Amino acid sequence: MAPAGEEATTGSVVKISRDESSINEHALHDYIAGAVGGMAGIIVGHPFDTTKVQLQTQLHSNRYTGTVSAVLNINKYGWVHGFFRGMSTPLLSYGIVNSVYFGVYGNTLKILEESREKRKSSYLNIYLAGCVGGAAQLIPVIPTDYIKVVLQSQIPRHKGDTDIKRAFSGPLDCARHIVRQHGVRGLYKGGLAMAYRDVPSYGLYGLTYEVMSHWMKESGWSDSQGVIADLVAGGCAGTITWASIIPFDVVKSRYQADFVGEYSGLIDCAVKSYREEGVRVFYRGCMVTCLRAFPVNAVTFLVYSQSMKYMESR
Repeated sequence: MAPAGEEATTGSVVKISRDESSINEHALHDYIAGAVGGMAGIIVGHPFDTTKVQLQTQLHSNRYTGTVSAVLNINKYGWVHGFFRGMSTPLLSYGIVNSVYFGVYGNTLKILEESREKRKSSYLNIYLAGCVGGAAQLIPVIPTDYIKVVLQSQIPRHKGDTDIKRAFSGPLDCARHIVRQHGVRGLYKGGLAMAYRDVPSYGLYGLTYEVMSHWMKESGWSDSQGVIADLVAGGCAGTITWASIIPFDVVKSRYQADFVGEYSGLIDCAVKSYREEGVRVFYRGCMVTCLRAFPVNAVTFLVYSQSMKYMESR
């Protein structure tokens, strides 16, 4: 057996054994690692997210023929004003959002299960900690997501198409308009749908990652640093979670992007959407969402996990 802190080699798989007492656990580590991972993920996934919002919020009188059609239209406006439109706000704020989620998630899990070795197999505690983290991140994420959705939905379907809705020059212009019209509470439009969407789904998100990552590392399906396991488990966690909540996301996005008062509320939005387009409307943007979810969450969890390892080893 190798001494604590040294490498122990078994066949072709290298495992690093560390005494628990040598691991530096600090409450802030999860918050810091979450912020860094969240910002890395946003940069990777924003073009996919813009395409998703365009597909979900298109008007019945002015539709795309499919994902490729949406991508080609967005591409007309370039990377800055097209695919990366509205990214400045989430780039900064989603660092905070992910910091809150991972920070609350990690520290809640430590409270529910003090033993570091038992945490990875405490599935109920992992799910509950994820739900608590999902609830906590709603406070910063709702206004950020609302502004992002409004800006992304306002990319015109055709050049010179300006009569559909008021176009904002950027996140601050959009936020000022919303506050002037509806007060600070207006920034939380669609918050109830996000709560229904995020609280249980973040529990599933954390549980899927932990189960897959732990299994891959224990079964030898990863490298010595766990990079492959973090990438695959993180990507699968994001894809599975998003696939399960697409209907909530479609209703939320359509309701938030409505600046002409077409919908009186979330239920009215869901009912009218169904009457106009059937069940298919609730899965619009599903393909691009899942395509986006894998690389975004693979990168997010990889950066989060590796950042945690680095800080705990100091």
